[in-house]
Amino acid sequence: MTTWGMRRSARRGALLGTVFLLLASAGFSGPPAEASDRAPLWFDGTAATEVTVDGGRFTDGHGREVVLRGFNVSGETKLEENGGLPFASTADARASATALRSLTGGNAVRFLLSWAHAEPEPGKTDTTYLRAATEQIGALLDAGLRVFPDFHQDLYSRHLFDEDSWYTGDGAPRWAVEAGGYPDESCGICVLWGQNITQNQAVKNASRDFWHNRVLTVPTDAGTVSVPVQDAFLDTAQKTMTYLARNLDADQFAGVVGFDPYNEPYAGEYTSGQNSRTWERDMLWPFYEKFRARMDAAGWRDKPVFAEPNMFWNANLDLAKQEGGLLDAGRVGGRYVFNTHFYDQKAISGIFMWGKAKDGQYSTDFGTVRDRASALGTDGIVSEFGHPLNGTTADKAPTVVKAMYQALDSRLPGATWWTGAARSGPVLSATQWQWDIYSGRHHEAMNGNPDKILEEADAWNDEDLSAVELDASGAAVLRQDARLLDRLYPGAVAGRTLAFTYEDRSRDGATTLSWNQIPTGMPNTARLVGSGRYGMLVWRSEGATRAPTQLHLPSGFTPGSTTVVSDLGTTTGLPQYAAQGQNADHPIASATEPGTTDARRLLLSAPAASDGAGALHYALVADGAAAPTPELRAAAQRELTTWLASAGFPTT
Repeated sequence: MTTWGMRRSARRGALLGTVFLLLASAGFSGPPAEASDRAPLWFDGTAATEVTVDGGRFTDGHGREVVLRGFNVSGETKLEENGGLPFASTADARASATALRSLTGGNAVRFLLSWAHAEPEPGKTDTTYLRAATEQIGALLDAGLRVFPDFHQDLYSRHLFDEDSWYTGDGAPRWAVEAGGYPDESCGICVLWGQNITQNQAVKNASRDFWHNRVLTVPTDAGTVSVPVQDAFLDTAQKTMTYLARNLDADQFAGVVGFDPYNEPYAGEYTSGQNSRTWERDMLWPFYEKFRARMDAAGWRDKPVFAEPNMFWNANLDLAKQEGGLLDAGRVGGRYVFNTHFYDQKAISGIFMWGKAKDGQYSTDFGTVRDRASALGTDGIVSEFGHPLNGTTADKAPTVVKAMYQALDSRLPGATWWTGAARSGPVLSATQWQWDIYSGRHHEAMNGNPDKILEEADAWNDEDLSAVELDASGAAVLRQDARLLDRLYPGAVAGRTLAFTYEDRSRDGATTLSWNQIPTGMPNTARLVGSGRYGMLVWRSEGATRAPTQLHLPSGFTPGSTTVVSDLGTTTGLPQYAAQGQNADHPIASATEPGTTDARRLLLSAPAASDGAGALHYALVADGAAAPTPELRAAAQRELTTWLASAGFPTT
């Protein structure tokens, strides 16, 4: 371990400094496969379909409600060792995608891109970088993953920071920083990188200039040019999107869901009389409208902008919270998605939250996300969430991340889910931070300094959040409990989801976390589930599709032992799904997840005669730990049918 590495480890242990987390959030090889070799992207045996936003929800081309779940790929883009790309090669991208699908069943990724590498000189796009990024995105799409790219930035740019600085950033190119004439960076008494957002004058000035579209005077080989900095970014974004649209084939491009224009936007400095809300109204939202126009011009008209609010609007510390959430944007509809991040700053601090997260810990926080998306007339996504896996509060990670997934699944705690399921709300899409197969194996010269070679963890500002790493044999393995990350979730629902919950029985050390118990008034259902994992989905048909409802089956939910109790029937043991319209005898079946050989999904096909608009359906899915008899399944079905009739679910 280098001297720098030892100092970093010591700093991880400093409790006092974690208070300042309230000031910020967490923060090419070979041609692509031929189309005929690819697995179907989304649906059994049919062409890939584009995901759009319709009626305030993600929907696919079969008219099903879609939930996107997966990871950010990856913080490696923040580093220089692979030239601002998530992977060293397309082969690594392909292997990583296969591992993500097999180990977690994720169906979506947020793919980080670098403005600095896309536009190394003003007005000049690096097509070599775009080609490599496009091939890596293509590898993920070919594995059955949906993708939404993200032009990522933190602390505006790494080029603001000195070679010997304790911190670094990512985002804007060197020329934009050098032309800005910013003061020498300094964070003062800072222990964590997020403090730079509000304490480092260089970061604040540069961020302010971006939002005000300051005209920079930039020397080039052809002479001095005047460059409005935000316009330069928008030009590069349009060129990038045009390149992707032209160089991904039609099936691949259908798997691109949208674009996240700017990670964790923040004003830098408010001008006189401005506050967080007026900044969102007057600076941030007009930027998104400009980006929307660039998407349209680049051939992305049917794909939404993944618009992030002011990064502090939903902070769970009152000292950090700011008014916002795109309150003045009106009803934006399907051209935009409400896209936010969430980290528990209380838990990360080690001071503002003692002990572990509990059942329902984040119900209110994630309920706010649902409410803002609904008010905007669109769907919502939490495109970053997670908790550090190293440091003084790492012991909280099992409960914190479980509670976050619980709140993504439902706005109710487990203790009240069965009695209040009609208030469960929509299932939120989300991508966890992060999926970095190079975790702990980096070789990053921090800020270009050869004496600061970072190898540990994420190799970026002391962070350690990757859910994956490579073992000694080079195979991808999870760094968190597989029961927590490989989850039952409704990837596509033939209608509208009314309620969903999943009891993953994940573990905190030797303790199994069980937060959602079957009510005592349903003894047969409780016996059927036993101590195993289970999920419950309630949905309302809208009569628009004959495609099946689809849920990812976690590892351990094997076809031979998985139990389903539904209005569609009951079974222990799942037959193989045949094809759309050919499952009259097997409305409950399973199939392999696209892009994998081992991960599976459950498919539920309601008969047309009982699936008119307004019809209510339910399915309890258990991992088979209790091996129920047909009689027990029938008794549980009667209990669940009675429960559904009295739960107050709307049919319109």
